[in-house]
Amino acid sequence: MALVDASPNFSRMALVSAGGWAPAHFVGRALRWLWCKNRPVTFALAAVVGVVKIRQHQKRRERRRKWNEAGKDVVVLHMSRRGYSCPSLSPFVLKLETYLRMAEIPYQTDFEEPLGAKGKSPWVTLNGEDLADSQLVIEWLGPKFGKNLSSHLAPQEKAVAHAFRVMLEEYFLWCLAMWRYVKERGRPVVENMYLPMPLRLMMPLLVKNAVKATHAQGIGRHSHQDVEEMGRKCLHSLSTWLGDKPFLTGDKPAEVDCSAFGTLAQVVWCSPNSPYLRMLESDFRNLYDYCHRMKEKLYPDWDQCLDNSKQ
Repeated sequence: MALVDASPNFSRMALVSAGGWAPAHFVGRALRWLWCKNRPVTFALAAVVGVVKIRQHQKRRERRRKWNEAGKDVVVLHMSRRGYSCPSLSPFVLKLETYLRMAEIPYQTDFEEPLGAKGKSPWVTLNGEDLADSQLVIEWLGPKFGKNLSSHLAPQEKAVAHAFRVMLEEYFLWCLAMWRYVKERGRPVVENMYLPMPLRLMMPLLVKNAVKATHAQGIGRHSHQDVEEMGRKCLHSLSTWLGDKPFLTGDKPAEVDCSAFGTLAQVVWCSPNSPYLRMLESDFRNLYDYCHRMKEKLYPDWDQCLDNSKQ
């Protein structure tokens, strides 16, 4: 779920289980409490959990078989469910899917197992190999398919592109997370993608963990007004660099555009009434137009990439 998939990596808050999502530490605490109260019941419960685990293993083997049937050199992109207004509420999932489209690498999506072995999403399977983390995946796929979307850039341009990517992914997204999870208490996520009832009921717990994460990172120690100003400075820098160019590095899109689009799309399509959307619509209109330009170029099937079950 949104900004839960990678940095800010709130995927550590939850684990995938046969019945949906459940916080791992909650399950552990419950079992320890039950062990102290009633050991026979604990043994019985452990047996049930064992059966469930075996069934999970069987299902994973079935899914693995299906992934391997995708075909040679076809990337299987593992991700959470589509959003109602955006293909993904995770900037990193959207970043990677945008890269696959820009590089014209064949892929198919899998929604059954959104978290990989590292507890991160997105992750991919290619010819039986797995890899997680959107940036590592891009750097892994590029040489395999002979794709270098930044080959036309000078060394100085590559350095600037790297700096902007880090600014967006490791700084601005924390500002957005503060609004999405702390100020709005996860409401934008609930309203913009389908969540099973157990996860909806656990949203207060996920929000609590998000508050802890932002506080540990440091940005959560500031007022919302201060954080919004930090975010504004990021958008101002990016807007200034973009200027009237069609893409961040000129007339031709590069890898950094995948990151920029994945991040800014969260504002344009997934953050109604947010201060950052107001900034894009008024102060940084070139970034707003840039998002729509990227969408038109790389997602002609945008509507087919949405979850239309809400309609």
